Amino acid sequence: MASEYNMEVNVLIVGAGPAGSSLSLFLCKEKIPHLLIDKAIFPRDKVCGDALSGKVIDVLKKLNPSLLNEIYKGEDRFTGSYGVKFAAPNGKFIDIPFKKDLEALTNPPGFIVKRFHFDDFLFRQIDESVATVFQGCMIRELKPVEGGMDCLLEREGKEVRVFAKLVVGAEGDRSVVAKKLSSIHKEDEHYCAGLRAYYKGVTGFHEKNFIELHFLKELLPGYLWIFPLPNGEANVGVGMLSKEVGKRKINLKKVMLEAIEKNPTIRDRFANAVLVDDIRGWGLPLGSKKRRISGNHFLLTGDAASLIDPFTGEGIGNAMVTGMLAARQVKRSLAENRYDEKFLIEYDEDVYKALWSELKLSHTLQRLSKYPWLFNYVVNKASRNEELRDTITCMFDDLNIRDRLRSPRFYFKLLVD
Repeated sequence: MASEYNMEVNVLIVGAGPAGSSLSLFLCKEKIPHLLIDKAIFPRDKVCGDALSGKVIDVLKKLNPSLLNEIYKGEDRFTGSYGVKFAAPNGKFIDIPFKKDLEALTNPPGFIVKRFHFDDFLFRQIDESVATVFQGCMIRELKPVEGGMDCLLEREGKEVRVFAKLVVGAEGDRSVVAKKLSSIHKEDEHYCAGLRAYYKGVTGFHEKNFIELHFLKELLPGYLWIFPLPNGEANVGVGMLSKEVGKRKINLKKVMLEAIEKNPTIRDRFANAVLVDDIRGWGLPLGSKKRRISGNHFLLTGDAASLIDPFTGEGIGNAMVTGMLAARQVKRSLAENRYDEKFLIEYDEDVYKALWSELKLSHTLQRLSKYPWLFNYVVNKASRNEELRDTITCMFDDLNIRDRLRSPRFYFKLLVD
């Protein structure tokens, strides 16, 4: 070890949210030593919609199916969800189950859980006989050097210098790794502004705890969401494309509170509801554009790689998928002792093979949602047309059906039938 370094590692993971913890867990499973750091001390809050899609379930099954048993039993923290309610600008809505035959399901296909609980749940699974874990540790500087990265960390007020052959950025929207090493930057047309609040006493939820997306005219292209949580709580928030927020000078907090107070399809459900936390904001870097998410001696995962779903706002599932795929790339790199950008491009290819079809469709749907009349028409027609409802339900599982929703012919047929 060079004398100027306090530590030398093959892999440094910066950030222990869903992406970083998933990567660490897969590396632990393969007994691959690594260093994982996070600036927070767990458990800690993270502003989010708190919804876990089927992708999260799939990744956990690949990691360790027994982890799901704790989730299924944890009703004090995890609310099982079986579908989604889409509410059009005209107030009409359709209920779309995540699976066609809900009665045949043994367990919920999705969940809502506060990130305070879920991130801690993942973090607690990390095997510290394999992973070296530093909480309350920030990365201050990153500098490419021969064979890797010179990393300056700050831990408990002291500097720690680490040499790493590979650095993985998993620290979210404001990733230091992405800022220092990649060409990714904030673009308002591919970025969403969001607000989140916790309420107690919201009524009128679906008996199967469907998540709700309310496409209010004043928020298009965007929506207000209402997600049921355990203990009578709900995650309530709004999200809207940053480009539109700036162009129209929209005060998101004002729009959200006015909708809760005055919107005829929402207000009665909040008649006795109480705000139990501050309304907090955060940014969502959308995956509506392909970007290079690796380079010499670095990878980006999750929000640091700008991979949030442009239509639904889902980020946790995509983050965990990238953590799993990053572990696959780490294993390849260690086997070949290669960390150069030409070799690491395989990671980009894996990520976009897994996610791009869905992200591309969601970007199409996001653009279409700008038109209230079209949204109203689709919801009105789907409320009367079982075949169309089934098509939308199958969209959650079948990529071939999702491709139909990208085709202009689908909407032409919808309008003329």
